Amino acid sequence: MRGIVAIFVIGIAWSGIAIAVEAPAPCGPAGDLAAELSGSVAADSRCFELRMYTAKPEVDGVGGIRKLHQRFREKEVAIFERLGAEVVAVWQRLDDPNTLVWMLAYRNRAHRQEVWKAFLIDPEWVELVAKYPVPISAEVFMMSATDYSKLK
Repeated sequence: MRGIVAIFVIGIAWSGIAIAVEAPAPCGPAGDLAAELSGSVAADSRCFELRMYTAKPEVDGVGGIRKLHQRFREKEVAIFERLGAEVVAVWQRLDDPNTLVWMLAYRNRAHRQEVWKAFLIDPEWVELVAKYPVPISAEVFMMSATDYSKLK
């Protein structure tokens, strides 16, 4: 029974992550974007992704923001960086302490897709999410830097 619960929880945890690979909004350099989106976008912009994960409260050892932080602290950030993404920053929301906010940067949208595809099957990630199962709800925002932004 415990194994079935673990598989169910991992499935829930991955549901927020799985969204990552499915048809994200366009992002990246102005040349990669449709004309109506590229007007103020920098020609050398990377693809930025802002993700907000709200952790479900801990129940029977599963879930909770502390486990989510530990997962990031222990290996999740390192896995993304090993796969070629830049983890720009990770924040704790103070108005909603169950929410972790983080930003990633990729060369372009295609690079983002490659990173997420590799991440979801990475053996270290599979082991990590099994060790720290945390069902989440996720909000994801895809962005490109403006031509006047310092961060590109």
